[in-house]
Amino acid sequence: MTCKQSIRSHPIAIGLIGVYSSFLRTPLGLYWSDGKRIFASAFFYFMKTGTPGTGLSDILWRESAISELFINEQIRDKEIRLIGEDGAQLGIMSPRDAMKLAEEAGLDLVKIAPTAKPPVCKIVDYGKYRYEMARREKDAKKKQKTIEIKEIRMSPNIDTNDLNTKASAARKFIEKGNRVKITLRFRGREMAHMSTSKHILDDFAQMLSDIAVVEKQPKVEGRSMIMFLTEKR
Repeated sequence: MTCKQSIRSHPIAIGLIGVYSSFLRTPLGLYWSDGKRIFASAFFYFMKTGTPGTGLSDILWRESAISELFINEQIRDKEIRLIGEDGAQLGIMSPRDAMKLAEEAGLDLVKIAPTAKPPVCKIVDYGKYRYEMARREKDAKKKQKTIEIKEIRMSPNIDTNDLNTKASAARKFIEKGNRVKITLRFRGREMAHMSTSKHILDDFAQMLSDIAVVEKQPKVEGRSMIMFLTEKR
């Protein structure tokens, strides 16, 4: 028997291992264990990208979504459908039996489809799995089109040249997929002629009718009359 084996077989060592195993099954133990996995994910990101700060913050920023995953002892369903590391269907079994297979492979058991009946779990390297999830979420966010609201301000006394200039600016905003807020601002005695100035916004919308539609009709708000244009679909 080697020295290492002798230490492991000592009664005190056996007791400590038992206490440690019990601790890992408590909520605090699971949280602490999960924290180690977060660090492992950040380290794996660093090894892939060479940017430790970005990797760690990127993973922690997505923790709210990823932390919803159930792993290993957190999976307490009566039975689950198991998928192997290579994607093979291993059938329906208890989480305990699935955990044994995961431990034999030196990997983790992760619930990937909790709403399925029975829930679907997969044998994976949890650190790598978290990293891949974070990367996919980041890629998906990049593909999302951000729509901004751009504002064009005018006065009721605007001349034709300025109106054309404002329309050209609005056209560029709309072509980029942004919404445009057209604000007609009134001052002093101009307030008495608000209703008769609505045609300015109508004319403005007509100038852009080839690429835009009126999303919100002209409406008086305080000392302004406001209209929203958006890209024509």
